[in-house]
Amino acid sequence: MTKKAKKQNQSLKIPKIILVVGQFLSFISTKLTVQFAARLFTTPIKHKTPKRELEMDQNSRQEILNIPALKKKIVVYHYGSGEKKILLVHGWSGRGTQLVKFAEAFQALGFTTVSFDAPAHGKSPGNTTIMTEFVASILEINKQFGPFEAAVGHSLGGMSLLNAVNDGLQIKRLTIIGSGDVVKDIINDFTQKLKLHPKISDLLQVHFEAKSNRTMDSYSSYQAAKSITIPVLVIHDENDSEVPVRCAHHIHQHLQHGELMITQHLGHRKILGDTSVIQKTTQLTTA
Repeated sequence: MTKKAKKQNQSLKIPKIILVVGQFLSFISTKLTVQFAARLFTTPIKHKTPKRELEMDQNSRQEILNIPALKKKIVVYHYGSGEKKILLVHGWSGRGTQLVKFAEAFQALGFTTVSFDAPAHGKSPGNTTIMTEFVASILEINKQFGPFEAAVGHSLGGMSLLNAVNDGLQIKRLTIIGSGDVVKDIINDFTQKLKLHPKISDLLQVHFEAKSNRTMDSYSSYQAAKSITIPVLVIHDENDSEVPVRCAHHIHQHLQHGELMITQHLGHRKILGDTSVIQKTTQLTTA
């Protein structure tokens, strides 16, 4: 394993103190353990904006948008001056400037991109959020700044866009990159990383379903994909260590007009800067 690969794997490890607290709570109270896990599951990490995104951050028009359905505010980025617009949606613990290479490519083609810091992400206020809030933000942005020609989403952003289209977002084309699929699989993976008993995963699902009054599986990507009729490009890396490539294959199987692009050795985030990925996405969007 290369030093770079080791560093990436280390960055995915859960801090030891969190594992210790989780184990401690599991001996004391199942209820407290579920509450602890739910809090962690809904708390993103805010990362410092890297240098490669600073130009977009400095040159974009930014504004604060109220999301009435959530009673929360988010920061929205407008990049470019073209009349036709593309919506960009980042993933968990990402930022509105994270898809900067796509924004630059679309700007060069005469489009304006609109992106945002999801609740509790980037410059947007708050500490916790969940995918349903990503979807609500997308629908409100479409209401305020749409219509959009197409949309591009990474990871949870891709899942959110699939659900948003299923909930009425009107776009002509969609690209999802490194997107997760079955929500229960995501919860299972999360509790496994916390080294908690499998029953906590089941109870965590019950916890979230009680709050949303919907089954978690109804938010799964493959479920949303079944009713989507627009062309969807599904891009995923074979070596993605955070979201397994099987997710892309399963989503693609349920799309009516899907196209699959599998890359190699780009992982979960490097893929966002790959020239072939960006070219394929812009070609599909402007076709």
